[in-house]
Amino acid sequence: MPRRATIWGAERTPLSADCDVLICGGSFAGLAVARALAGSGARVVVVDRYALGDRQTSACATPTAWLKALSLEGTIQDTFRELVAHTPKGTTRWPLPFSFSTFDYRELCSRLWVQAQLSDDAYQIATVKGYAHGAVQTDRGELRAPLVVDALGWRRVLGEGEPIQPPEAYLSRGLEVEAAGERGAMELWLDPSYVRAGYSWSFPAAGKLRVGCGSFWPSHHVRKPTERLAGELGLPADHFHGNWIPHRIRPAVEGGRFFVGDAAGHCLPVTAEGIRTAFYFGLFLGLQLREVVAGRSSREAALAAYAAFHRRHAWIYETLLVVQRLVGRLMPTAAVRALVRSLGLRPFASWSFGHYYRIAPPPSRTLPPDGDPSLLVGALGR
Repeated sequence: MPRRATIWGAERTPLSADCDVLICGGSFAGLAVARALAGSGARVVVVDRYALGDRQTSACATPTAWLKALSLEGTIQDTFRELVAHTPKGTTRWPLPFSFSTFDYRELCSRLWVQAQLSDDAYQIATVKGYAHGAVQTDRGELRAPLVVDALGWRRVLGEGEPIQPPEAYLSRGLEVEAAGERGAMELWLDPSYVRAGYSWSFPAAGKLRVGCGSFWPSHHVRKPTERLAGELGLPADHFHGNWIPHRIRPAVEGGRFFVGDAAGHCLPVTAEGIRTAFYFGLFLGLQLREVVAGRSSREAALAAYAAFHRRHAWIYETLLVVQRLVGRLMPTAAVRALVRSLGLRPFASWSFGHYYRIAPPPSRTLPPDGDPSLLVGALGR
């Protein structure tokens, strides 16, 4: 497994790639694509600015069934069957029809890399700057491949035209601290005294707490409320990490290139959940690329199939974005408090969270890291 630190100076030699699939981005979505290509015979190169498993920007929690389906149970730190939701008027416990687990980010990336069956030199550290003259432009030279994937995040580096920067972009803002602490529950704060439009959280993870604030409005800063919440929970407010979070779906294909994860806006509005959707779309994309490498399909057919799969989910994202905007405007009102209380009723919680879960359902069986692609397609079930 590649464990090198980010390289500098004389080690930053010119980079070239002789590969079938060039994956730009070595986190959840990019590694899911690589995993789906395992055993296909495809020559795969993954390029990222940082070493594998560096630069965690997420609270790293996802439905447990996804981790089990990908044989990643060994990364689990804590598991929860309910969410505790706080408002200024009280606290409600939300029973979940499925469990969430926090996990170790570095370990998860390492295990996905092993499952992708790639050699260490297939992971290259370079800063991807854009796409021009039929090639991916990096600070170590141009890279070319017949199949190119942008899994670099919200910046959509390989897209056409100038990227829209925050706060004008359709982005939410999140910031988190992680420190030793125990609370025993996965908690949310829907409290405008922290964040006017958004929420705050505390996720236990193996003797530590991941505490942060996220705002649906990118013009609203979240550092001070994060410091305040951390202080109230007895945590030092240092070692921050965070990211901009896309909350609007974007085209999945453009200029003959494939976009997945945050680069395609696959992070769900309202909840800002993007890990299982990165797995979900990344696996499907990897299966399409697998067919191309095997000669059973063409790049054009893969582009069309992936774009159609992406479009079938677009209405869900657009609906959730409407809900996010409504919640952002109604946050301090009795209507939001009533919704929070109603989710404490098991029948309503099972119905609402069940529908939410099925947006990007986990595979119905454990996915082998290689083998018959038809098994993987059938397991995704969409």
